[in-house]
Amino acid sequence: MNPAETITAFVTLFVVVDPIGLAPLFIALTRGMTGQARLKVGLRALVIATILLTLFGLFGDKLLAGVGISMPAFRIAGGMLLFLTALDMLFERRTERREGQSAEPHADDPSVFPLATPLIAGPGAMATMILLAGAPGSDTVHLVFVHLVMLAVLACVFVMFLLATPLERLLGRTGTMVVTRLLGMLLAALAVQFMLDGLRGSGLLGPFFGR
Repeated sequence: MNPAETITAFVTLFVVVDPIGLAPLFIALTRGMTGQARLKVGLRALVIATILLTLFGLFGDKLLAGVGISMPAFRIAGGMLLFLTALDMLFERRTERREGQSAEPHADDPSVFPLATPLIAGPGAMATMILLAGAPGSDTVHLVFVHLVMLAVLACVFVMFLLATPLERLLGRTGTMVVTRLLGMLLAALAVQFMLDGLRGSGLLGPFFGR
């Protein structure tokens, strides 16, 4: 991966996982816990999310092949999914849905559900890992870089968990909404690019734009 591809991969996964938006939800899910207990919950959730996303990055393309789905078709479908996620972010529906998930009854330990999945390693993040790992011309080095990018994004999630309380006070509700909308616009553009790449890979854009 060249630097531009690495930055694109990082931004895409960062926007989908949304570490900033997860911070206040982490506070809500761990309300009443001691600092040490909260740290254990966060680490456990990140380990589980890492395993899930790694599995989808390594074997997602094989799963698609097993059910007869081509990579261009999945890129188009994944782009549509990411575009819907971007719309949710732009119109605050994603935050409301996540807050609803965090308010649902759960066990004393929320690390597996709903924190690890679907809040961190949700359908969008899993689809993004398959898309990034299955990029045209990908090889072992490319896969390694994709998973390093994933680890960098999850490291950002951990930092946001550590800074959740002061960050929430700093941004406030309005600041969080502004950041979410800006990231939503960026994700919408990246989603369209995924769909265009899928159409080009399928040959549908060939007669008009060349392959």
